[in-house]
Amino acid sequence: MTSVIPAPPASDPSGLSADDLARLRADTPGCVRTHHLNNAGSALPPQVVVDTMIEHLRREAEIGGYEAHAEAQERLDATYASVGRLVGAPASSIALTTSATDSWLRGFLSIPLVAGDRILVSQAEYASNVLALLAATRRVGATLEAVPDDASGVLDVEALRSMLDERVQVVAVTHAPSQNGLLNPVAEVGATVRALAPQAWYVVDACQSVGQVPVDAVAIGADFLSATGRKFLRGPRGTGFLYASDRALTLEPALIDLHAATWTSESTYDVAEGGTRFENWEKSYAAMLGMGAAADYALDLGLDVIAARIGWLADRIRLLLMEIPGVVVRDRGGHRTGIVTFSVEGREAADVVRAIKDAGVNVSYSPREYAVRDFDAHGVTGLVRASPHIYTDDNDLTALETAVRTA
Repeated sequence: MTSVIPAPPASDPSGLSADDLARLRADTPGCVRTHHLNNAGSALPPQVVVDTMIEHLRREAEIGGYEAHAEAQERLDATYASVGRLVGAPASSIALTTSATDSWLRGFLSIPLVAGDRILVSQAEYASNVLALLAATRRVGATLEAVPDDASGVLDVEALRSMLDERVQVVAVTHAPSQNGLLNPVAEVGATVRALAPQAWYVVDACQSVGQVPVDAVAIGADFLSATGRKFLRGPRGTGFLYASDRALTLEPALIDLHAATWTSESTYDVAEGGTRFENWEKSYAAMLGMGAAADYALDLGLDVIAARIGWLADRIRLLLMEIPGVVVRDRGGHRTGIVTFSVEGREAADVVRAIKDAGVNVSYSPREYAVRDFDAHGVTGLVRASPHIYTDDNDLTALETAVRTA
C-alpha cells in the first residue's frame, strides 16, 4: 500500500537561507566526505557534539574518570533538562540510558503482568520491542495482539477502541516506524487508552521521531517514551533516554543498582524519586554530555524548522525515485516522516543498497525480520531506506538519484 505524494513546495519551507545551510554543513564535517542519507540509522553529529565528548575524555585522562564526572556534574544535570525540553517534560522525569532499546526495556519490564493480561501492539512495531513482548507472554501467560492499520496504513484508532477492555495491561506503539515512512497518531491513541482502559500502561517508542519532529510526551499521554541519541537527534552511539510519567514513577524498576536506589538496612532500600530510578550508574558520561549537546543544538535550531526541512527533502526524494523506472516507493500514511523506503523491481534490496553505497551514498537496508508483521502484510521481504537531515543538500539528492539509476 502506498499513498499519494503531493508535490513539495518549490522552496524550502523551513525558512533556512543558503547561508544557514552552509553554516549547518560547516558544523557537520562529514558532509564533505560522503552523501549521508542514513540518518534513520545513525546521523552525522554536529562538531559541538564531537568536541564535547573529546573534551570530557581528555579530562578523564588528565584527572580521572570519577573526578571528571564530578567536575562536569552541572553540565550533566543540564543534560536532563535539555532532554526533557525535547519531549515537553521536566528533567525529573528523564532517565539517561545507553540506547532506545535499553530505555524501552527499562520501562516495559517494570510493568507488572500476570496470566490472562492482554498486550496490544501496533502492526508496524519494531522487532526488539516485539521480542521483549513475546518473551513476556511466555514468561507469565499474557497474550499479544496487533492492532490493525487503517486504510492509509497507520494504526487504526477505531479498531483499537474496539479491542480495549479491562484485561488490557499494555499498549505499545512505535511513533515513527523505521520501515514505512509513516507517523502513527500516538496522541489520539493515548487519549483513547486513557478513556477506555485507564488501567493500561502506554509505552511509546519515539526512537525515530525525537530529533526530527516535535514530540510532547505529556500531550501524547505516554507512561513511558523511549528514544535514542544516535538517529535524528544527532548524538553519539551508546546513548538514549527514557521519559517516565508521574504514574510510571510509582513503579519499581526491574533493574536496580546503587544509583537507582539507596540500600538503607540489611533488608530494605529506597528507590530514587525521579526518572533516575530507571538508570544504572555506569555509562559513558562523555557520551551523555554529547547527547546533551545534541539536544541543545536541535533546540536552538527549533524542532519545527528541522521537521519542515526534513519533510520537504524526504518528499523530494520520494518524487525523484518515482520517476525512475522499476522503483517502487513503499511509504504509507497521510503524514510522512523523513524515512523514505523503496524497492527496485527484480532486485534484492540488499544488493541495491550495496550498489548505492558503492557509489558513495549512505543508505540502509531494512530486512523482513525487523518488522515481520508489517513486511508480511505488504508482501515485502526487504527495503532500501534513505533518510535526509537538515544538512542534506541538492548534491546529496542528485547523487542518490544517479546511484539508484545505475544500481
